[in-house]
Amino acid sequence: MTERGTPIHGAIRTLIARTFPRDPRAAIEYDAPSGDPGWFGPDTVTWRIHADFPAMLAGGLCALYLQALHPRALAGVWDHSNFRSDLLGRLRRTTAFVAGTSYANTPSAEALAARVRAIHARVRGLDDAGRPYAADEPSLLRWVHVTEVSSFLAGYRRYGPMPVPAHAADTYYAETARIAESLGATDLPRSEREVADYLADVRSELRYGERSAAVLAALDRVALPLPLAGLARGLFLGAATALLPPWAEALLLRSPSARGRAAAGALALRRVAPAIRSAIDDGLAVRAMRRCGRDPAELQRWPTR
Repeated sequence: MTERGTPIHGAIRTLIARTFPRDPRAAIEYDAPSGDPGWFGPDTVTWRIHADFPAMLAGGLCALYLQALHPRALAGVWDHSNFRSDLLGRLRRTTAFVAGTSYANTPSAEALAARVRAIHARVRGLDDAGRPYAADEPSLLRWVHVTEVSSFLAGYRRYGPMPVPAHAADTYYAETARIAESLGATDLPRSEREVADYLADVRSELRYGERSAAVLAALDRVALPLPLAGLARGLFLGAATALLPPWAEALLLRSPSARGRAAAGALALRRVAPAIRSAIDDGLAVRAMRRCGRDPAELQRWPTR
């Protein structure tokens, strides 16, 4: 265990802040007004799962792999973003949105959702097979949401500090539906069983094509502003791909050597996660708990049913 205040602790904090810097122009408020629970609050499962940085980063990267398998969802990213040259920027923006809607006060969360809705309204086109897509189409919003929250939950189960009870997993899916609904998603799965059924039903729409391969190549070379950037990238990408369900591994044509790297990355992240967790134990979840007048130590146990 890394002791708080040690040089290693300080170095980890610096590296994370450099990788995911706060944008002072964003005007997202986490500390006031007193008592505002935001969209979730101290007694939610969401505040516990989203508080764990190692699990959330691995889960977020895993979601990018899954999202690359949906041609129409991928087309919007392909046509309307610079992900091939700035994938880290895309990851930062997604991280900021999830953090803000999870922990910011209510007006900030609502403003973030409104900003994303405005962006989505302009994202339209045809995919590589000539089929129309729109980023605010409920079915595409549903796909992106489910891949994210199911990956966050898988990341927490594998790398998080507490086992996840079955009821907490169902509650998490029910709670986080609010985020996707704020963007226009409908008919969202709200339990583990419903998520599994949805992923089975949508599988016929998925495929691994040239664009999918380009996304994976961009992930493989994403530039992290860290010492030993290649090693850090390999650790987190390995830990992320270790979360892929078997059906996704098959679609992605994962080789035995890639699966070996995933297993090594998962083992490495499990070993370093406690140090990362200790280094940032005063993050946004803690600030939100204090805004609500609650003891941050409550985040170390699941809320009662």
